[in-house]
Amino acid sequence: MVRQFNGVMKAAALIFLLFLLIPLTGWSKEAIPVAENPEVEKRMLLLTENLRCLVCQNETIADSRADFSNDIRREIREQIKANKTDPEIIQFLVDRYGDFVLYDPPIKPTTFLLWFGPVILFVIGLGSLIVYLRRRRVQIEDVSLSQAQLEEAEALLNEDKKGKNV
Repeated sequence: MVRQFNGVMKAAALIFLLFLLIPLTGWSKEAIPVAENPEVEKRMLLLTENLRCLVCQNETIADSRADFSNDIRREIREQIKANKTDPEIIQFLVDRYGDFVLYDPPIKPTTFLLWFGPVILFVIGLGSLIVYLRRRRVQIEDVSLSQAQLEEAEALLNEDKKGKNV
């Protein structure tokens, strides 16, 4: 009986230890791939900080963990190893994916609305507001009450005050 009890206690202690160790696995992080060449990796990271992930759209390619970003990083590494310059690599990506891949697209006819659209809309809205307020001011008339209307209003107010005091 004592041996059975000891066996159960050992099993319970082992299960208890396992439950204590399970949360530790949640603290582990994704392994960062070891760079073959640290200089290539550093240059690739500098380039990808200014490029937008087309899948995530709000993250840089350097920060994104999407498969698309992994492919772009791999492609950039290959081009760096092929001795391409940074502008050549960026031009390759723009030719392939368009200006949207850049966080700061150049000012040209196709991106004119992107750069100046918010300012144009603000000016149009402000102008519309000013025109509306000026027209409204002309429409508002000063209403003046006659002496009889003033006396009637005064009487109603006095009557209301007397009713509340009672």
